[in-house]
Amino acid sequence: MAQTTSRTLALLNLLQTHRQWAGSTLAERLGVTARTLRRDIDRLRELGYRVEATRGAAGGYRLEAGAELPPLLLTDEEAVTMAIGLRLAATQGLSDGEHTTLSALAKLEQVLPPALRQRVNALAASVQVPGLTGTPVSPELLGQLALACRDRERIRFSYVASDDAATDRVVEPHSLVATGARWFLVSWDLTRGDWRTFRVDRMARYFGTRVHFAARDLPTADAAEFVAAAVSTINRGRHRATVILHLPLEQSRVHFGPWGQGATAGGAGITRWPVGGDTFEEILAALAWIPRDAAYEIEGSDELIEFVRVSSEKMLGATRPPVR
Repeated sequence: MAQTTSRTLALLNLLQTHRQWAGSTLAERLGVTARTLRRDIDRLRELGYRVEATRGAAGGYRLEAGAELPPLLLTDEEAVTMAIGLRLAATQGLSDGEHTTLSALAKLEQVLPPALRQRVNALAASVQVPGLTGTPVSPELLGQLALACRDRERIRFSYVASDDAATDRVVEPHSLVATGARWFLVSWDLTRGDWRTFRVDRMARYFGTRVHFAARDLPTADAAEFVAAAVSTINRGRHRATVILHLPLEQSRVHFGPWGQGATAGGAGITRWPVGGDTFEEILAALAWIPRDAAYEIEGSDELIEFVRVSSEKMLGATRPPVR
């Protein structure tokens, strides 16, 4: 009986970790036959868990939301992470976020063992995160997007862009990213055939398709860097310039990746790359990413051009050997 209970708990943990599992994969993970797996699934259903079974090549098992909340199985690390996340969520721009998350946190910490509660309190006292200042977003929508990212499920939604243009999108979601002001969804846009970022507060009419997809590699190291590049393209700061690169547009796009958004062709073998920043130093730093063998010119204000000229002379002088 103890072995059966342990195996059933292991099955529950797998179903709560990933939404869709093939029956053969679950049986292999648990080291049981398909018949034993079906019996364990029936035990979970008797305990109140709604486990849906589908037939066919793409069939398997998935844990569905039920009318009642059955027991949730968490490891010690998962419980601590959830408690810390709930504390931080109260400051992260969720609609009615403070009341809802603090209520959930109180219920979770009430059942935490003393040792885990001490870890939560110690971590919470040492971590400070600034709150988001943008338009509040729905926790329910964030939860749906997080599941779609985890399970690699295609989704549909309506989106209103910054110019108020409304479109319907079908995307393959990758990650959710919280910046200093907004929540963003990083996705592969099937219509555009390219990576895109979407502000969650501008999304509506969400629909999960239950169509799963193979993971794609981001053009940057991580999703946070991709969002930073997209945001910098939209809001380039107080100072702006255009770099005229003697490189074909496609070659420039490959080199700069998402940081090259907004670049256009300026003729045969020429790319016009807009850059900007709140300071002249930020624009100067962008120039360092230009390939060493590529010639280029800068168009900008007289003050910017003079700053770049003086700075380049200083850097050139710093490379000369000192006079003995």
